[in-house]
Amino acid sequence: MSERKILNKYYPPDFDPSKIPKLRLPKDRQYVVRLMVPFNMRCKTCGEYIYKGKKFNARKEIVQNEAYLDLPIFRFYIKCTRCLAEITFKTDPENTNYTVEHGATCNFQPKKLLEEEEKRVQKELNNPMKVLENHTKDWKLEMEVLENLQELKGLNQQQAHVEFEAMLLQHRLSQEQQRQQQEEEDEHEIAALLEEARHRRLLEDSDSEDEAPPSQPSSAAKPNPTAILVESPKAKRKAEAVRSRAQLAGLVVPKKVKAEANRGSEQLQTPTVGAPESKKTANLAPQTPGASSLSQLSAYGDSEDSDC
Repeated sequence: MSERKILNKYYPPDFDPSKIPKLRLPKDRQYVVRLMVPFNMRCKTCGEYIYKGKKFNARKEIVQNEAYLDLPIFRFYIKCTRCLAEITFKTDPENTNYTVEHGATCNFQPKKLLEEEEKRVQKELNNPMKVLENHTKDWKLEMEVLENLQELKGLNQQQAHVEFEAMLLQHRLSQEQQRQQQEEEDEHEIAALLEEARHRRLLEDSDSEDEAPPSQPSSAAKPNPTAILVESPKAKRKAEAVRSRAQLAGLVVPKKVKAEANRGSEQLQTPTVGAPESKKTANLAPQTPGASSLSQLSAYGDSEDSDC
């Protein structure tokens, strides 16, 4: 009982360790170990989900001809819990992770993919030759795009035959012509209105001169020709009445003029007592028929006023 607690063994004087036979084991020998799945995976055969942390009795071996900084890489063999298909995965000391070889697919690794992408980009940025190569590729792509764009523009110009500069020049000329035509129309319209107003004013002035007595001076100040545009309706009616009277003046003979003419003819027929009186009457008789048109018009107006 006391021998099992002894720390040192007894070696006889004639002990030779080189005579001890060595156990020759293969380098790719496998060991049975108990492990847990390091990530979520799905079986490719039956589609069974195997979650992280599930325990398996796995076989472990050293991968031949693969190492990272003299660190060995181990491969593990497990079986699916549903279809018993073999699944293998191995260690990845470079990324401190595990990678699936065959039999299953790894699920839910967005963080790992993002880290791998960041490492790849950082590696390319640190390499000047890779940066130059990327710049060269971008420049070539840009030149190809520009050439294709120029080719498309040439094809469009050949097919459409559209001159943009000529179109813009024609548009400007048409706008200028429209503006000049509009200005000319406005000037013609203003001139026509002024001519009409001047004509109306001249008619009114002539009618007023016919109605005025001979003693009234004719050198009165002329009104503004455009005043006819803003004259009141009462003045328009008065001017129309004056024109109608001027037109009827030559057709109608006033009553007073007829009476004076009859009286003059009677004086010529009756004998007079004195010679001077007969001469006066003889001189007065011919003057009555030869009265001016202005006196006749004033007499006609007085007769109308008396009749009313």
